[in-house]
Amino acid sequence: MEDHAHSHSHSKSAPKAGNSLSSDELEKLTPAFDPVDPVRYQAARKSTWVSAIINLLLSVLQIVVGFFGKSQALMADGLHSLSDLLSDVLVLYANRHSSQRADAEHPYGHARIETAATLVLGISLALLGGALLIIAVLRLQQPTQIQAVHPLAFWVALLTLAAKEGLFRYLLSVAKRVRSQMLAANAWHSRSDAFSSLVVVVGIGGNLLGYYYLDLVAAAIVGGMILHMGSSFAKTALSELIDTGLDKKEVAAIRETLLKSPGVLGVHDLRTRRMANNALVDAHVLVEPKISVSEGHYIAETARLAVLAQHHVLDVMVHIDPELDADELPHTDLPSRTVLLEHLALALGESWSAGNRVTLHYLQGKVDVDLFIDSRQTDQNALDTLQHKCDQLVAENTYFHAIHLHCSDARK
Repeated sequence: MEDHAHSHSHSKSAPKAGNSLSSDELEKLTPAFDPVDPVRYQAARKSTWVSAIINLLLSVLQIVVGFFGKSQALMADGLHSLSDLLSDVLVLYANRHSSQRADAEHPYGHARIETAATLVLGISLALLGGALLIIAVLRLQQPTQIQAVHPLAFWVALLTLAAKEGLFRYLLSVAKRVRSQMLAANAWHSRSDAFSSLVVVVGIGGNLLGYYYLDLVAAAIVGGMILHMGSSFAKTALSELIDTGLDKKEVAAIRETLLKSPGVLGVHDLRTRRMANNALVDAHVLVEPKISVSEGHYIAETARLAVLAQHHVLDVMVHIDPELDADELPHTDLPSRTVLLEHLALALGESWSAGNRVTLHYLQGKVDVDLFIDSRQTDQNALDTLQHKCDQLVAENTYFHAIHLHCSDARK
């Protein structure tokens, strides 16, 4: 009954032939966009649209006034604002696609799309800044191209400065609230715009006072600032794409959380890598060497959940190591369980039944064996004979470190 209700709730009635679908029916048939973090997605979407609209208005105003007002600095800043608009479009695209949940092709989610977008944004800014710098320097070497600037350019530069600083403060507050590296990069991009607009104000002001070359100097400085900021963004994004680990303070905090987990005796081979606003963690934890598989799994899962709860981490992979095995290489050169049981059967013969329970411990380069004998069907003489054979097998066989007999009801 419950299964029927579940399947019914997800079914969609097929449209009748020859009838067009209404907007409500079309919306029902279209899969809904389901971001991993709806609050983060909506905040990023809203703030980026605000940034896009402001940058569109500023870029048009700066380029038009800069062209007719003969200000190279204002035109350079206008192109900078235009690049901001393009970056806003890129951020909107990346925000939507990076917010999607994990699927079969992307088991770790789509967060790296945000990182890739940051890399593209950084490279684009670096190229734009370099081009503006080169153009300004070349024109400074041609005094005939240096002209007086119209006063309107000065007031547009002031307006741009105020708008960019306000936009920076707004975007940064949103980025901190939702912990988005991409939004933070976009916010600091706006702060760089505010600095560049300040330089433009000074350059145009100097030009109006008779120092005509200052407008081109301001254009060159704006180009250099854009180049520096773009290179910084690209470097940060690239370091994440090549799996650079978290900083030492964060790694130490994660290690401390693992060590405080019940049953964990030590931590080694702790590795981290950033995934957009999250991180992935791999760790080897030391446990008592002869606990059961289920207890080892319990310890690992407890440690994993502790890290997920106390740190901004996407996932944790915990590998269990026995305590005595911490500094040893994996014992892959030792035989498998099937081969070792064959050795036991050949050495112990009729004294031991293959149906008895056997536990193997791969420790210190050899194998410790626990044999569980059915006490109801074995007398003391048979046990003494079996123990003697076990001791002889340990002395002659290089695989075994010790064989321990345990008398119990082997069928339990």
